[in-house]
Amino acid sequence: MACLQYGRITLRQQLKNVKTSAAIFQKCQGGEVHLHHPLFYAAQGVRYRKLQVILTTGIDKLGKAGETVRVAPGYFRNHLMPKLLAVPNIDKYRHLMEDQRKIYQREEVEEVKIVPATKEDKMKEYQMAANRLDRTMLVLRKLAKKPLAKDDNGRTFIQEPIGKDEIVAEVARQISVHIEPEHLVLDTPLHVMGEFEVPLRMPRSIPLPEGKVQWVLQVKIRGK
Repeated sequence: MACLQYGRITLRQQLKNVKTSAAIFQKCQGGEVHLHHPLFYAAQGVRYRKLQVILTTGIDKLGKAGETVRVAPGYFRNHLMPKLLAVPNIDKYRHLMEDQRKIYQREEVEEVKIVPATKEDKMKEYQMAANRLDRTMLVLRKLAKKPLAKDDNGRTFIQEPIGKDEIVAEVARQISVHIEPEHLVLDTPLHVMGEFEVPLRMPRSIPLPEGKVQWVLQVKIRGK
């Protein structure tokens, strides 16, 4: 108990000396004095010991990247500094952070204006699609019908006839051209193996290739 009382008396004496020195300094300089003596702020505890640091990355409940915050020295020394999450708030690091922010700052993206396609552009696309259909052979593989049977021309019958919907799906998959079932002139499904020319209904505005009377799609059906 005597030691505790002696410690309190010593602390009061030190604070009294600090205040007296500060008052004399203020009179001599004629300006305001800020006391930073540890004993003067002993009652404030951790608040006196907090450091100002600059965050290099955003941390929840602390701040965003580039902001200056106050943290405990232990937290900065053991957590923030080893992981390079923050740097001391001094001129060297402050200028470095500003330079890094300028370098990695996202540049403004120029607005891209979408120009609507004209009729000429659409006609060119249709022409290219029609030429691709006319020059490409669509190949389909089907199982032969059992028992094995052939028509009058010696062509083998297949198990499942091929209709417009299946041809449209294969055109999209193999040729990457989108057509509708009404574009195909196919009265009855294809039910035998062999090579066929399926007429196409294309807009009259699309010019036919030289020597062609109509647009056709070449289809080849072969066994698996």
